[in-house]
Amino acid sequence: MKTKLMVLTLFAAGAVFAQLSVGIRIGAPPAPRVVRVQPRSPGEGYTWISGYWYPVGGHYKWHDGYWTRPAYSGAQWVAPHHDGSRYYDGYWEGSHGQVAHDHRWDRDRNHNRDYNHDRQ
Repeated sequence: MKTKLMVLTLFAAGAVFAQLSVGIRIGAPPAPRVVRVQPRSPGEGYTWISGYWYPVGGHYKWHDGYWTRPAYSGAQWVAPHHDGSRYYDGYWEGSHGQVAHDHRWDRDRNHNRDYNHDRQ
């Protein structure tokens, strides 16, 4: 009886500290779309960001390629990718750290695909 009480106490204590985690995996994105003609650069200092798939809810959405200026001088674009089990967002990286791409921009119909200020 004493042993049963001890076991039940341990299970109860374990349940207090237990954690439930639920994740949804949607798998790898489709193959990238083929761009037959890349638009001409709008000017010096612009970088071409190739189109890519990114997750939204339980599916992937296509983000067309575009010209933009880096988040700050010297920043390099690190393209989003899927390593076979996890998706990694694209971001700008350089001497001033990382700057993530904000997909809220994608929903803004009057957007300007250029960073309109210098972040140095």
